[in-house]
Amino acid sequence: MAKFVFGMNVSLDGYVDHDKFAPDAVLFRHWIEAVSGLAGSLYGRRLYEIMRYWEEDDPAWSADEREFAAAWRNQPKWVVSRSLQSVGPNATLITSDFEAAIRELKARQSGEIDIGGPVLAGYLTELGLIDEYRLYVHPCVLGGGAPFFTGPRPPLRLMSHDLIGDSAIRLTYVPA
Repeated sequence: MAKFVFGMNVSLDGYVDHDKFAPDAVLFRHWIEAVSGLAGSLYGRRLYEIMRYWEEDDPAWSADEREFAAAWRNQPKWVVSRSLQSVGPNATLITSDFEAAIRELKARQSGEIDIGGPVLAGYLTELGLIDEYRLYVHPCVLGGGAPFFTGPRPPLRLMSHDLIGDSAIRLTYVPA
């Protein structure tokens, strides 16, 4: 059975926005290693469309960016969407009966599967399918945007906390 993990960079006031803050070199290296070790990623449409940036090489990328792109491309991806008609390489589109398809994915896969996107994570939280939450808290206040928790706030138990890089703190929680 797969372990579903929802982890994203988040502001002090609980919002996620990849355009407002970026990881430092140490945290980016952490993300490369994390993505390299995944059994795959399960995305909502919005975040999948953002992540497709990594499908095509850019000559301006650093060596770390190329390494991240290669790790991301190599992992299987499942995309939950009612509106997409197709997905890129190494991706499977889930267009109907989301709950059954996701439960089957969790049951038949092994290893860690990253849950990509707060809306999808909120849906999976309501279904009781998230095994672990990882908040990479950055010292900034956004004042609005997409919240990390989009639905009911699950009761959580803190498992660990780690400083990663110069300013991000990873808080790891499991459902209580």
